[in-house]
Amino acid sequence: MATTTQTVSIDADGVPLAGDLALPEAARGLVCFAHGSGSSRHSPRNRQVAEVLQRAGLATLLIDLLGEDEERVDRVTAELRFDIPLLGRRVTAATDRLGERADTAHLPLGLFGASTGAAAALVAAAKRADRVRAVVSRGGRPDLAGSALSAVRAPVLLIVGGEDRQVLGMNEQAAAELTADHQVLVIPGATHLFEEPGTLEAAADAARDWFLRMSADGGR
Repeated sequence: MATTTQTVSIDADGVPLAGDLALPEAARGLVCFAHGSGSSRHSPRNRQVAEVLQRAGLATLLIDLLGEDEERVDRVTAELRFDIPLLGRRVTAATDRLGERADTAHLPLGLFGASTGAAAALVAAAKRADRVRAVVSRGGRPDLAGSALSAVRAPVLLIVGGEDRQVLGMNEQAAAELTADHQVLVIPGATHLFEEPGTLEAAADAARDWFLRMSADGGR
């Protein structure tokens, strides 16, 4: 399946955000990635997950949620990576721009968040409940989405490492606040970064299957 990749720039409240948009031929859906905790669109783990999705016919957008000046500040202060309202607005802006593009507007849209990016994805899913069809969190902090959790309407998959016990507890806490269809999936033997052999692959396969549901049945 041929895939074309292009660099895009998305305006978010006057801040240009760089992204890599991969469009498989006859794409079945589109997944926007929300990075967190100092990561970027160059995250090797998220790129590995994106490649699994692309092979299944899903388009992907890996985007930086901070502008260049903001990234320089965050490298020193580490404060913006935990600014969930800001990151949520950035993911929402990306969702809006994807809905305006002729090559992506027709595709069912899912959001994939890692670490604090999971909270940002859930905030955006709550704000754009009419647009977002599925959400997946990998090793995320969905608890940081706060009151937005109860407003999410898309099915949510929370993937957590079995050895990442503190984050597992936070995910279970967040799951209790969700009113949408949801599942907590524990990957045995995985720690927070899914560095153990086969664990990231298992997470990517689960994410792929969850997102394929949105193209098969509308994600509802």
